[in-house]
Amino acid sequence: MTACTSPDRPAAEREGPRAPATSSAAPEPVQPGEPEVAASPRPRPVSLPALFDRQYDGGALRTGAVLAETEAYTRYFVSYRSDGRRISGILNVPRGRGPHPALVLAHGYIDPALYVNGQGLMREQDWLARAGYVVLHTDYRNHAQSGKDPSAERRMRLGYTVDTINAVHALRRTKQVRVDDDRIGLLGRSMGGGVVYNVIAAQPGLVDAAVVFAPVSSRTIDNFDRWIRDDPGRSALSDFVLRRYGDLREAPRFWREVSPRTYFDRVTEPVLIHHGTADESCPIRWSRATTRAMRAAGVDVRMHTYPGEPHAFVADWPLSMRRTTAFLRAHLA
Repeated sequence: MTACTSPDRPAAEREGPRAPATSSAAPEPVQPGEPEVAASPRPRPVSLPALFDRQYDGGALRTGAVLAETEAYTRYFVSYRSDGRRISGILNVPRGRGPHPALVLAHGYIDPALYVNGQGLMREQDWLARAGYVVLHTDYRNHAQSGKDPSAERRMRLGYTVDTINAVHALRRTKQVRVDDDRIGLLGRSMGGGVVYNVIAAQPGLVDAAVVFAPVSSRTIDNFDRWIRDDPGRSALSDFVLRRYGDLREAPRFWREVSPRTYFDRVTEPVLIHHGTADESCPIRWSRATTRAMRAAGVDVRMHTYPGEPHAFVADWPLSMRRTTAFLRAHLA
């Protein structure tokens, strides 16, 4: 879902790689007042465990109109299949025969009624295509020309995670562009950073590296409290979530199971986090907490902090992108 600060930690924090985990978080103990429920072989439908073993239908990537041509790449309108829907997006294809390394981009929150195709990560799309990457920016369901899903908000936007996973599968299966299957990464900003966390927790090994900019919290209740609970414009959604699933005190298991932090022990990909100290939307303490949790789970994670940078990077954006391309070169080699 779409501040106090602690003393700054070092600008870069890193832990070494580890073997894939074979187990995830321990079962949540029953809390007073919460009825004890017999264990079920099926995960709850609105949960990250529901995404662990399901089938994904990502494919049928279709290039449409040429939107732009530069000396470095061609930009296409595209669509692909996800969850039985067509999802729109843009595809930047570098010059040359390939096969090229590739990135799937997950954008931040923009009102779906205002969002247009490819919006939200235009600078990154251009930079990365010029660096030689095929770039697939997914619009997600309910955005731009994508198919509709009336239940997306009520299901905690987990459909955006499904659409991003299916974007990776669509890239792998396409014959229209020569993509190197062994060199695919993810990049997300803000809400899209949370989508990236979900993907690498739900489908470890799907990609080879992950980068997030100014991400939301990896603890989903933080995001709900900040943007949904007390927003008068979202009172109907807040009421639905609290009535259907319960508050943290009433339903701790639900909130753990929709939080990627719970499943960081599953993550096998190296992760790079960028966050500005003056972020007015997503407090930097969230990324510090995420970094600590990833390190505790054995994830190969590095966090760069940018003094004075707001949510949308300005002065240090080129530096953050140089660091991103260096990270991708190292891990998508």
